[in-house]
Amino acid sequence: MGLRKRGTVNTGDRKADPTAMSMIDTTLKAAEILDALDRQKRLTAFCGIELPQAYAVVAEMKRLRTARGEKVLGRKIGFTNRTIWDEYKVFAPIWGYMYDTTLFEASAARKVDLSKFAEPRIEPEIAFGFERMPEAGMSPAQILDCVGWISHGFEIVQSHYPDWKFAAPDTVANNALHGAFYLGEKLSVANDRAAWLNALTDFEIVLYRDEALVDTGHARNVLDGPLFAIKHLLDLLKDDPHNPPVAAGEIITTGTVTRAWPMASGESWRTEVHGLKLPGVEIITQ
Repeated sequence: MGLRKRGTVNTGDRKADPTAMSMIDTTLKAAEILDALDRQKRLTAFCGIELPQAYAVVAEMKRLRTARGEKVLGRKIGFTNRTIWDEYKVFAPIWGYMYDTTLFEASAARKVDLSKFAEPRIEPEIAFGFERMPEAGMSPAQILDCVGWISHGFEIVQSHYPDWKFAAPDTVANNALHGAFYLGEKLSVANDRAAWLNALTDFEIVLYRDEALVDTGHARNVLDGPLFAIKHLLDLLKDDPHNPPVAAGEIITTGTVTRAWPMASGESWRTEVHGLKLPGVEIITQ
């Protein structure tokens, strides 16, 4: 079920308010996508939806999820890795919300049940915990001044659109393809911000599956460094009438450094981080 095109609708002798009709459709679409997330249903792509409408769906889905008791913990940024834009035909970053039902400590995860995800893929990423509210227009150094800690972890992304075939607004409405995030050890940046600032533009993450080397990604893949991904998010939110800016206390993860790799049950995935003071992470699937 796609969003109706904006315009008047004949309701007898009256003309319906097109804005109200759009709001009704946004609510229906958010409920449909949330049901797909809950039950691993497949979705069909939108017809003619624009990105602002897709972010309105994200906002409505957040309302539905918080109303049933879920808590927003932060946001994930997707498609920051320019080396995969041609593969997915999405050519700019997007974002979605992370909740207390999707964000976990990697050390406590043990085995990850892949049956909860639709066509899951794994992404090694860098995440930031904000102790102060960052603002649009800030430089990477100013953004880092708002950060309390940095971590490395795995995001499991998923696509309810079969075979990962979609357009950018589809991915936004599907909560930026977020499935779960497994957060590694958090390291404070308070005493060495200059060193962190330099390192965040020149590090590598090496990805292994069952001890076999799968991929190596460099910081520059992520818009030249993860802080630039956050800068992009802040600028997007400045012009978003539906979603609030990043607040103090939020966790922001900044997109995959390697390609996104398909996952299967019974695999062990781990990383090594070179050039940052962050330990690797490991998860086992079932």
